[in-house]
Amino acid sequence: MLRQQDVGHRIVVRRIVGIRGGRPLFSDALGELVELSETHITLATDAGPLRVPVGEVHRAKRVPPARRPTAAAVVDLEVAADEAWPAPVRGRLGDWRLRSAAGWTGRANSALPIGDPDRPLPAALDAVQRWYADRGQPALVNTPLPLAAPVGAELDARGWTSRPPVLVQTVPLATLTAPDADAAPERRVTLADAPADDWLAVAADRKGGLPAEARHVLTAVARVRFAELRVDGRLLAVGRGTVTGEGRWFGVSLLEVLPEARRQGFAAAVVRALAGWAAAEGASRAFLQVEQRNVGAVALYRRLGFTTHHTYLTRVAP
Repeated sequence: MLRQQDVGHRIVVRRIVGIRGGRPLFSDALGELVELSETHITLATDAGPLRVPVGEVHRAKRVPPARRPTAAAVVDLEVAADEAWPAPVRGRLGDWRLRSAAGWTGRANSALPIGDPDRPLPAALDAVQRWYADRGQPALVNTPLPLAAPVGAELDARGWTSRPPVLVQTVPLATLTAPDADAAPERRVTLADAPADDWLAVAADRKGGLPAEARHVLTAVARVRFAELRVDGRLLAVGRGTVTGEGRWFGVSLLEVLPEARRQGFAAAVVRALAGWAAAEGASRAFLQVEQRNVGAVALYRRLGFTTHHTYLTRVAP
């Protein structure tokens, strides 16, 4: 049967659709799992959303994606994501990227093993551990899958653990800029080239603080915008947009709606406003990163058209 870890992945569901001659009739559905609750399974199919009561599910399982991205496509997107979340302290190990931001977020404090480390794999991982030890930090390695599967296997052998899986999701930018009659009015959203104090307060609350290194991560991008959605002067939703990857990729990050303002379309309005800016900047595709276990966010992004491009694990040294 399915688990919450399968949200955001491709599944097949065999469901009971009737009884004939005392025997059940079955129908199969294939799509991306959007929501898994105690009562229903919701999946996005080519024909549209399908909500299946758990009592009608005969069998359900995860299946491989219809098409795996090429290694070059994963590297291209990972480079764009790295540029969109720039750590203030950086190093290189051949093609591998070493990043440090005083521990603020895993992405900005982990090695990114893409390309050739210019030495045997065991020696490369030894060098990663030394680099972080020199900075008084635990060693972390982000392993994009399946690209970095050999790295993951070596880390398994060394006893490294894993944080929850992260989905790297994409959508054509035109999907986000298309008119949506049900969206909250985008005129409520304003975009700034620097974050306001209350914007930063929301980010600090979400991320558990905001050291000087965090401000570098947030602002040290050539093309970046900070979205604010206010009602009667009160900030209710924020988001951050970047354009990186040689101008092709629009990145969404730090999308947050205050608890009392949720389920009013504000998150979608923020994303669409940022997408309009990114389109004017020449971007053609959008990406974001979301923890697989954050089922509410995964469902929101699926409604906006995002699908999973690849996944990654943050590996932690013992």
